[in-house]
Amino acid sequence: MGDSSSKPVLKTPWRELKWEYHRREVLQYVKNFQPQNQEAKAIRVLLFGAVGAGKSSFINSVNNVLQGRMTDEALACAPFSSSFTKKYDSIKIKNYPIVFNDIMGLEEGDGSGIRTEDIKLALRGHVKEGYKFNPSSPLSAEDPGYISSPSISDRVHVLVCIYTANASQMKQGFLRKMKEIREAASDLGIPQLAILTHVDEACGETEKNLRNVYKSKYLKKKMGDFSSSVGIPMNRILPVKNYSKEIELNPDIDTLIMSALKLMIDFGDDYAAKL
Repeated sequence: MGDSSSKPVLKTPWRELKWEYHRREVLQYVKNFQPQNQEAKAIRVLLFGAVGAGKSSFINSVNNVLQGRMTDEALACAPFSSSFTKKYDSIKIKNYPIVFNDIMGLEEGDGSGIRTEDIKLALRGHVKEGYKFNPSSPLSAEDPGYISSPSISDRVHVLVCIYTANASQMKQGFLRKMKEIREAASDLGIPQLAILTHVDEACGETEKNLRNVYKSKYLKKKMGDFSSSVGIPMNRILPVKNYSKEIELNPDIDTLIMSALKLMIDFGDDYAAKL
C-alpha cells in the first residue's frame, strides 16, 4: 500500500457535487429564473481579470450550455500578451434575463490594460455599451460613452473575478488593482465571486477526468492560495473548464459551468432586489 499523502488526488472530494443531477436541476432552475426586482430587466454580471484568463470563453461556455449547442457570442481568441477585448461589451443571453459584461483585461502596470477607474464607473452603471476603453485616460462625465443617470438594469449586480489555474503567483501591482476594484464593489454592497479557469490544463488528474476537480490537491491549494491573496472566501471560488477544443457539449463541463452560474444569479438577484 502506498502513502496516500503522496497521491495527487484525495480519496473523497472536499466539495460535494452531484454531477448529472446537479446539471439537470440547475439548468431547470435557470430556465425558470426571473429577477425579484421587476425594474431589473436582467441580472448584470461584470467579469474582470487578467489578459487571457478566459473571460470571453466563459461567457461563450455559459451560452453554449443554455442554448444547448456551441455558440460564439463573445469574441474569444487564443491567449495574447495584450487584451483582445477593447470595448465595454454587453452579451445578452438569448431567452434568459442574464447579461454579461466583457471588458478589457486587467494588466499589472499603469497605462496598460483597463483602468481601475473605468471598472468602478461600470459597477455604478455609468459606462455605455460599446464604449472603447483608453488605457491612458479614464472615462469622464463629458464623454459620449458616459451614462449620467444609470437605471437599475445598467448597474452591475455581481462582480466576478476570472483567474486562470495556470497563473503563477500574482504580482503586487496586479493584486493592488484587484484590491482597489474589490473595495469599490464592497462599498457599493455588490456581491463578489471568483472563477478559476483552465483547471484541466493545470492539473493532469483533472485533465484525465474532470470529476477529479474537487479531489485534486493541486487545485484545492491553488484556490486556497488565491483566496488568501485576494480575500475572496473559498465558498465563493468556483473551478470551471471553459469550452475551447470541443465541438460538442460535455455534461461534466456543463455541470461546473452551471454550478458557477447559479451562484452568480442568486447573489446578483439578492443584490438587485435591494436597489
